[in-house]
Amino acid sequence: MIITYANIEGFRNLSGIEINPDPKYNIISGLNAQGKTNLLEALWIMSGCKSFRSSKEKDYIAVSGNKMTVDINIIDNIREHRIHTEITRSNGNTRNIILNGVKQKGSKALFDVFRCIAFTPDDVDIIKGSPEKRRNFIDMASSQLNPSAVMHLNRHNRILNQRNALLKNIMNGKANPEILSTIDKQTAEEGAYISHMRYGYIRKINRICSNLYRTLSGGTENLEFEYKSNVYKAENLEMPVSQESYGIYFRKLQENSGYDIKTGTTHTGVNRDEILIKINGLPAKEYASQGQIKSTALVMKLAQAEIFMEKSDDSPVIFLDDVMGELDENRQKFIFDIIRNMQVFITTCNESALLPEIKGKIFRIHNGKLIGE
Repeated sequence: MIITYANIEGFRNLSGIEINPDPKYNIISGLNAQGKTNLLEALWIMSGCKSFRSSKEKDYIAVSGNKMTVDINIIDNIREHRIHTEITRSNGNTRNIILNGVKQKGSKALFDVFRCIAFTPDDVDIIKGSPEKRRNFIDMASSQLNPSAVMHLNRHNRILNQRNALLKNIMNGKANPEILSTIDKQTAEEGAYISHMRYGYIRKINRICSNLYRTLSGGTENLEFEYKSNVYKAENLEMPVSQESYGIYFRKLQENSGYDIKTGTTHTGVNRDEILIKINGLPAKEYASQGQIKSTALVMKLAQAEIFMEKSDDSPVIFLDDVMGELDENRQKFIFDIIRNMQVFITTCNESALLPEIKGKIFRIHNGKLIGE
């Protein structure tokens, strides 16, 4: 999969950006705060994923502007696709998406079309941040493999919000506790799917990351992942999703409903899952060095790319945002040995810090505008 054309207008500080990327390496060069990351972000959101900056969509529009548009053409192993998206303040900041000439109701369809993986300095938060950061990473990576997962995740979030609202009403004497069992059946169905999805993906990433990290550390360190479900034991997750799975989840919700009613929030389910990351048997969040944390984040993203390629005949597009300049030559070579056959976009303040074999197109940005290639 490659991006063959992109046009960006009014996205944050960007204006008049029109590029025909190289099918291999694309270096986006410039000083800090000139728009390098904005360019990658504009391309990234065309995959249907939320911004890797956790931004709200209304923030995509330039502060002084009223509208932003992004157009890209991509070619996969079957055909060419054209994606257009725009957000206008006067239209209530609603995002309009057109895929191959057809207006979309949401961004879900883009998951089936454009796959990309972004490496950013904030990826270290997956390891040292909250459990939610790790859950979000697994959910997003799983959704790229199976776009229908987005529907289950969104439906679960909607039902969970309804359940929490109901719990507060019961707590305040405004609703009958018996109503809870109805919504718990819906919560259990979606929660069971998500639990099995996460368990399956973590088994895949554990296998690949273990090998990559051992290579990166010269064979001296071992990296492992463990899914700690708030509901299931590991043996429960070895079997496919079934009525038995729903029943286990439902009973767990019911067992803890008394405490949930007292507190007005849900304490059981996938919203409380944890993904344990260990280096040589010790929790990386508490004991890993900065170097180990960066290496862990790096191999997690590389594993994400490998897992995607195992399922698909196509390769994802790779975005490296301000990452390569911080890595020594050996780590840079380690990355490019894995992604050498993929289209890559690299942002950097210092082109000379990159490996000499990274040869492609150079796009220089100043004040949100392209100033040369």
